[in-house]
Amino acid sequence: MSDHDYIHFHRYSFGPEEREAVLAALDSGWITKGPRVAEFEQQIADYTGAKHALALNSCTAGLHLALRAYDIGPGDEVITTPLTFVATANVIVHVGAQPVLVDVDPDTLNIDPEAIARAITPRTKAIIPVHYAGQPCDMARIAEIAKAHRIPIIEDAAHAIGSHYHGQAVGSLTDVTVFSFYATKNITTGEGGMITTHNDELMARLRPLSLHGLSQDAWKRYSAQGFRHYTVEEPGYKYNMTDIAAALGVIQMKKCDTFTARRQERVQIYQQALSHLPISCLGSIPDIVHSHHLFPIRLQLEALSIGRDELLSNLQAEGIGTAVHFIPIHRHPFYQRLLPEAEKSLPIATRAGEDLISLPLYPDLTPTQQERIIGVLEAQLKKSLR
Repeated sequence: MSDHDYIHFHRYSFGPEEREAVLAALDSGWITKGPRVAEFEQQIADYTGAKHALALNSCTAGLHLALRAYDIGPGDEVITTPLTFVATANVIVHVGAQPVLVDVDPDTLNIDPEAIARAITPRTKAIIPVHYAGQPCDMARIAEIAKAHRIPIIEDAAHAIGSHYHGQAVGSLTDVTVFSFYATKNITTGEGGMITTHNDELMARLRPLSLHGLSQDAWKRYSAQGFRHYTVEEPGYKYNMTDIAAALGVIQMKKCDTFTARRQERVQIYQQALSHLPISCLGSIPDIVHSHHLFPIRLQLEALSIGRDELLSNLQAEGIGTAVHFIPIHRHPFYQRLLPEAEKSLPIATRAGEDLISLPLYPDLTPTQQERIIGVLEAQLKKSLR
């Protein structure tokens, strides 16, 4: 099958504006962290309503920095969901803390706030909720729990740029939010991430930590304002975004709401067309805007004669790209060794990890392509009915 016929799981949406912005960055004299990064940071702060924004080379870097900024380390526990990309748990391990996995809501697959409440101990130092597929978690209840125990919240919003909760943009709800601009995300800088916060003191620590611990950014030290020496108060990391990446981000953010609307339209088509098949779509909570980074469906395996992975292979053979979001954290070999008892308390996430499939969803997915995806999936499921 040719690449032309194959429907990829994801396609980023770039136009001539992105090309022109990158070329302008290349011609500007600033290709690493510079004025375009500052512009992108302000753009995200304005969009989300956050006081501060810090552009980084990945969402993973942002999660790591947030844990560091809260001085979380050996002997501490951090509560999070098992239904997320491994980076969420990996950064907890990287700082020497213990990830504590709690189960998810069966309808939305977002972290269950009551499971969080039950898991808190004197060693709990942070909660990392993940806005799965772009749907905000029940942040009011999670914030209530965190406030009662004086525990910071670090939102993993890798899927959730453009999402809103109770009329407020994700990015300004709690202590710290971290976004991803990876190639598959709703807007992309190729690789990239962003931290948002209202906390002045926290940002004063985060910003130097993101660039070796330096007191002055390179572009400020060598700008027309004159040379200034830097100092290092604590060793940091090489986590900064580049101006080339930020040039893409500035243009992409201007299209963010349009991209979200297109995703919502395609989700409605999927939901209507697949409603008669042995699958379940995820539910949603009231008073939100869902960015629909993903369109996951759950197979009703008891009604089918094949398993999830066999169906994935069949769809691939028919030229339909799909994905799984996610293999639960506790099912990976490293975490099976680290958390050998975890699965006993995670039945909902464990089951979801066996029956989830994500279908292609992106702004440039054409009606013809979506019709073909629906038709192939329907044919595969109908011939596999018990």
